Amino acid sequence: MDSALLIHRLHFAFTVTYHYLFPQLTMGLAPLIVILKTLALKTKDESYDRAARFWAKIFGINFIIGVVTGIPMEFQFGTNWSHFSRYAGGVIGQTLAMEGVFAFFLESTFLGLFLYGEKRLTKIQHWFTALMVFVGSWLSGYFIVATDAWMQHPVGYQRAADGSLQLSSFWQLVLNPWAWWQYAHNMSGAVITGAFVMSAVGAFYLLSRKHLQQGRIFVRVGVIAALIASVLQVFPTGDAQGRLVALNQPVTLAAMEALWETQPGAPLVIIGQPNVPAQKIDNPIIVPKMLSFLTWRRWNAEVKGLNAVPKQDWPDSIPLLYFSYHVMVGLGTIFIAVSVIAAFLLWRRLLYSARWMLWVLLLLFPLPYIANTAGWMTAELGRQPWLVYGLLRTVDGYSKMVSAGNAWFSFLGFLGMYTVLSILFLFLVRREIEHGPDPDPGPLAQKPGAVAVTPVEVR
Repeated sequence: MDSALLIHRLHFAFTVTYHYLFPQLTMGLAPLIVILKTLALKTKDESYDRAARFWAKIFGINFIIGVVTGIPMEFQFGTNWSHFSRYAGGVIGQTLAMEGVFAFFLESTFLGLFLYGEKRLTKIQHWFTALMVFVGSWLSGYFIVATDAWMQHPVGYQRAADGSLQLSSFWQLVLNPWAWWQYAHNMSGAVITGAFVMSAVGAFYLLSRKHLQQGRIFVRVGVIAALIASVLQVFPTGDAQGRLVALNQPVTLAAMEALWETQPGAPLVIIGQPNVPAQKIDNPIIVPKMLSFLTWRRWNAEVKGLNAVPKQDWPDSIPLLYFSYHVMVGLGTIFIAVSVIAAFLLWRRLLYSARWMLWVLLLLFPLPYIANTAGWMTAELGRQPWLVYGLLRTVDGYSKMVSAGNAWFSFLGFLGMYTVLSILFLFLVRREIEHGPDPDPGPLAQKPGAVAVTPVEVR
């Protein structure tokens, strides 16, 4: 691979991977904040309002860092991938512009109202601002996913006289069937992140014996949301996305399972190491015929192998693609198992006192980030060697006039800046978690000179 192409790919891979650490939490927390505000309206319990305000602060910190790290990526389309931008900009420019003009402005405007307008809004109006933050963040996510889905499965375009692609059908672009399932799969993954982060903070409070009421709310809402999202991540969203890959990108499916030879009744690899030179799986643990059944709903269905297509059309990093996919699937299985056990303990009213399970919830919070990253790596590595699948190869899309040295210089600069941003982010989030939710003002807090009386003193 050309050295300049390699560093351009590494540069964008780093910036997009780092950036997505933040939107996945904001998109995951947005519906949970709406749930907390809805519970506050329904029960008239101020505890849910305090919980929503606390998570809105975490949301705001993530939102700001996400904006700062997201804007440079759009410039990289011009600086690092100018040939791709010239070729496909007439199509993807539509969804990228709509994400910025509509979804981002909607989300940011109502986030400001939610954070700073509570005293001037009625409870219903404040609930509505939370709903609009949720709509804005998820709408933003859809436009971005629709852009990537078009690169995976290009539709609604026509070729112009200069060879570039131009949009011929806006509705085909935004209603791309690939986008629907990829979006559903992506957003359930984001909710998993938000749910396990919320339950982890709640578990931390319960284990440290502080903010106990809020800790119980965080654990309860987080565990229930994690269970629902984890199941949806596997079926129907993951199942449908996998079948789309099998139908439209069979070589990608073959690389994900390291299947070299076309065969009926193809096995599903649970554990093993792909040996590319020998074209086999080392130390395999397999489930016979399961890949055929999951893909085509028939035990003896034929699944195409890598050798069915020319080597120049193979994904260029089969081991990395294989491990990314299996890490994603393995962690998804863990999420279902943990959330089922936690939900069972919650149902039996044992979760808040089960310290071992609280420790599991606390220590689990980094894994959704890893799973979401592995999922996106699977999607993007699987599309290779194409930038626009079947139309534009990656080797033809990067900026030929930007040397490897120049790309290295900007890459190192990004590494330094993002290190500083990481330190700032961790400091701000740690400070909010240590401070905790706003304390309950109590019925006498508004009266000057009043002395708070505990239930024990009353008795």
